[in-house]
Amino acid sequence: MSNVGIRQVLRYRFDNFIAKGGGSIFISLVAVFVVILLVVAGLRGIIFAFYPEGAGDFGHVLRHVYITFLQLTDPGNMAQDIPTSAHYKVAAVLAGLAGVILLSMLIAIVTTALDQRIAQLKKGYSKVIEQNHTLILGWNERVIEILRELIMANESEKDPSVVILSEVEKEAMDDYLKTQLPNRKNTRIVTRSGHTSSLIDLEQVSVESCKSVIVLANCNDNASRQDKLSNDAKVIKTVLAVAASKQEGRAYNIVAEVFDLNNRRIVEEISPGEVITVDAQDILAKILVQTSRSSGLAVVYSEILSFDGCEMYFYHRDWQNVKFGYLQYHLRDGVPLGIRSADGKITMNPAPGTALQSGDDILILAEDDSSIKIRRKPVARPRILALKPGKLEPRKERNLILGWNAKAVIFSEQLTDYVRAESELDIVIHNPTDETREQIAELQQNLGNLKISLIEKNPLTNHALLELQPFTYDNIIILSQSGSPRDPERIDSETVMILLQLRAIFSAHADEAGTTKIITEVLDSNNQELIAKAGVNDFIISNRFVSNILAQISEEADIKAIYDDLFQEEGSEIYLKPASLYFEQCPVDVTFADMMAIAQKRNEICMGVRIHEHAEDIDQNFGVKLIPEKNTQYTLQSDDMLVVLAEDEL
Repeated sequence: MSNVGIRQVLRYRFDNFIAKGGGSIFISLVAVFVVILLVVAGLRGIIFAFYPEGAGDFGHVLRHVYITFLQLTDPGNMAQDIPTSAHYKVAAVLAGLAGVILLSMLIAIVTTALDQRIAQLKKGYSKVIEQNHTLILGWNERVIEILRELIMANESEKDPSVVILSEVEKEAMDDYLKTQLPNRKNTRIVTRSGHTSSLIDLEQVSVESCKSVIVLANCNDNASRQDKLSNDAKVIKTVLAVAASKQEGRAYNIVAEVFDLNNRRIVEEISPGEVITVDAQDILAKILVQTSRSSGLAVVYSEILSFDGCEMYFYHRDWQNVKFGYLQYHLRDGVPLGIRSADGKITMNPAPGTALQSGDDILILAEDDSSIKIRRKPVARPRILALKPGKLEPRKERNLILGWNAKAVIFSEQLTDYVRAESELDIVIHNPTDETREQIAELQQNLGNLKISLIEKNPLTNHALLELQPFTYDNIIILSQSGSPRDPERIDSETVMILLQLRAIFSAHADEAGTTKIITEVLDSNNQELIAKAGVNDFIISNRFVSNILAQISEEADIKAIYDDLFQEEGSEIYLKPASLYFEQCPVDVTFADMMAIAQKRNEICMGVRIHEHAEDIDQNFGVKLIPEKNTQYTLQSDDMLVVLAEDEL
């Protein structure tokens, strides 16, 4: 320090003072202004001593100070020295020039300070003051679909709000939401930038007073394993931070996207009973399998999984040992699907004679919870119709997968639970990786009742598709390629190309074509209508389905248990079964109540109908109508379908 001069010390301290911000700069300008005022006023005093003009009293001295002040603040006041001598004009010019420089600096500082303040306001550094809001932590391509669902769910709420905290800039989030989600109805959406695992940032979004938390993944389903594990680590930190910020005695749902099974267990153990994890790949793969079993099932799930249309609600009352099968004819709106007992156990499709206990809730599929009401008298009386004996015969199947991603492995494993032994599964991949080859080889070894073959062709070329003879397969499943950072629009465009070529092949070989079903996954919901017109039987909108599930679980935690039951082969699932399976003769004139009654004879619950005539009409919801009024009349043809909750597809 001995070599440091006083000038360096003063410069160092001045730099530190100025670095504190606009306030320090303003104080410096004021100090400079006072110094210049005193110097110039002193100069005028010296000039007055040698060239006096007017009386020399103390008041005259103050007048020179005042004139200097005016000339510093407004150079136009230099005109006051026009009648004076040249010496005073020099002082006036010095004051005017100094005033212009100081004023320019002041305007620049004020403008910069205002810009910085506006920028800070745009970045949203203020604390969010909300109560009972839904908190979304993270940002990915599913956020718009989640918000759409929450907006619909909040329509009956008073002043609802959704708060988003992510590492994306607030301005970028606001601009994106403004263009993609202009109609927010009565829901307010508040965004903040920050780290989702930071206790300080979580406090800023009032995590302690929210009603539910949705933790989004920061990578998509097609990301590499390393990226997925990195995401899971971040989710674990985020859930830990949320649990640490929670008010004691306050409970809320935390639903998180987690890819790895072991990591899902870790996350759920952070706050047992409050944290629910979702594996998007697992859910979508199981829906793909079930959709391949029942044409039209994707439309049914699309309606059930959304707050727009039919929804599943838990309904409670003092049942007094009412039989479960009795209820379906005493509900004007809705069909009972299951029972949640007092201990939290959920039973789907219980026996019609099951007596309801006082602590039980029933699970009802209805248009809205406000319309659920048990009537004393039946709203409809079904006719006693004879059930056609027999079941559907299982047969060997040929399935074709075009493309490959992580869902394909789960699809193959789940498919073995449904198909008859010696069924075939051909997998078409363009330039498969060594890892993909190993995965398929492992499936070939472990899935003994399913004959799996790898075919190396490019499914985007017409020649390759024609060589496959796609019309000889029972089901064709089109998947997006894995390990690609491409945007959803590009992937969906390739899907459309494959669909158009398949449609042309089927048209050219109409005599050879059988009843092949084409099922595909769609990433962007905006491509729904385009895909529907490309000749596909069923399509699963990946982002929308997962987003809907996340939104529904955030509103009702037990919905996850229902989906776990529906999306696996054990227990009861949703199927679309032909009317010819139930009625001796078709066409047959029946009411929806008649369908419910005849399905009950097969220990099934009828929840809707699909009219084959409208199967390709998007305006008619592809022929699917869930929970129609019980007395609605239908003329069912043999290829029309009953939408049922049943233990098997036979």
